[in-house]
Amino acid sequence: MEREAKGKFLTRAGIRLPLILWSIAVLYPIIWMILGSFKSNAEIYANPWGLPESFNFNNFIDAWNNYNIDLGVFNSLFVTVLGALLTLVLAVPTSYALERLNFKGSTLLFNLYIAAMMIPMVLGWIPLFFLLMNIGMLDNLFGLAIVYAVSQLPFSIFVLTTFMGSIPKELEESAAIDGMSPYKILWKIITPLSMSGIITVTIMNAIQFWNEYFMALIFLQSRENYTLGLAIDFISREAAYTNAWGTLFASLTIAIIPIIILYAIFQRRISKGMTEGAIKG
Repeated sequence: MEREAKGKFLTRAGIRLPLILWSIAVLYPIIWMILGSFKSNAEIYANPWGLPESFNFNNFIDAWNNYNIDLGVFNSLFVTVLGALLTLVLAVPTSYALERLNFKGSTLLFNLYIAAMMIPMVLGWIPLFFLLMNIGMLDNLFGLAIVYAVSQLPFSIFVLTTFMGSIPKELEESAAIDGMSPYKILWKIITPLSMSGIITVTIMNAIQFWNEYFMALIFLQSRENYTLGLAIDFISREAAYTNAWGTLFASLTIAIIPIIILYAIFQRRISKGMTEGAIKG
């Protein structure tokens, strides 16, 4: 019994110790950055690894008022919300059609969507640049939101078809007998029963859009349209000459706090949704 208890303890320690070390390695830079956002430049240079002498919000005020980080937050929020909504508007009916409606070429079309997940998005940046320029949507937040939605469409369809495929067809057949149209069946029966998958897809897409940098860098040109990532990049270049490191740390803190809160709220639902999708698939 004693040997068995020691064996279990060593096994648990062997599993948990690497996880604890990995958590420290991930969390420490974030904590250091947040603490640095409350320090003056003098404190950052004199004691970069220590606690701030006082929790001063001047860096946040400076980033918000003087470096237009508020505009970056608004622009990122706009493209994130609009991109996530557009993705759902496109993905939900497409997933239903591919999963439930037997039409010629449906399997081929679904396989094309799955294959699109394997294509690096970087290959489409140059064609998309010229496409947006030709239709007058370059340097346009609405155009960027459309690009975001299209880029996440294959992933969203892949997840949602898995959820919709698990819904009993007898429910649709009963609704059709009662006179419901396919559109009403989709929005009143299939969509509510697929809500777990829809929430999972929406949250994961929103996190992706909020953190995205490279497409915004390519498709946005004027500073008033900068998303949060571009605004922070501008501050980082300014900090090299003005020593505004505290302001930079404050900007980064503003950027990550909403994502941390969002993931903390929906973490269980995301894990549950991905697990259910894997099991049902």
